[in-house]
Amino acid sequence: MHSRQIAAAAASFTLITLISAAPALAHAGDVAAGGFITGFLHPIFGWDHVIAMVAVGLWGAFLGQPAIWLLPVTFPLVMAFGGMLGATGVPLPGIEIGIAASGVVIGLAVLFAARPPLTVAAIVVAVFAIFHGHAHGAEMPGAVHPLAYAGGFVIGTGLLHLAGIAFGMLTRTKLGTLAVRGAGGVIAAFGAVFLVGAL
Repeated sequence: MHSRQIAAAAASFTLITLISAAPALAHAGDVAAGGFITGFLHPIFGWDHVIAMVAVGLWGAFLGQPAIWLLPVTFPLVMAFGGMLGATGVPLPGIEIGIAASGVVIGLAVLFAARPPLTVAAIVVAVFAIFHGHAHGAEMPGAVHPLAYAGGFVIGTGLLHLAGIAFGMLTRTKLGTLAVRGAGGVIAAFGAVFLVGAL
């Protein structure tokens, strides 16, 4: 897939998500707007979330078609489900460990150029997405609009995936591939630090 097609697909996904969130914003006023912004910033200002979401984009770009779009779409969709579980108080053990482990596992997959079957890669991403989503949902402030908050953290996550994909496009060259794999190693190292802190 060419860069323009990737950008168009990513823009379409983001636009669809924005449109889906628009009714919540229109009907709930300032509470919804505040919820959207809070949800949007939640993954962006959490480094344990950032590294994993960028790693998903990197891994998708590294694997190429159709993983380049399938993994970054799978993650926020499953993450929204995890967010619902967290918001409704459904318990999930080891949330912080799961979040930290996602950076380690996906970062190492990029570092070592792991190319599992697409189904396996999607399952790995989906499992970790539940932990990230649960954390977002459980930490949702009580005063915000739930749908607006969910729309915000899904879009924030999507943008982090896009950043990973953009960097991952460097794999078209030999030097760029080394840079991407090196970035996977850095992500895995940060993930390991978070994992030690979570244990």
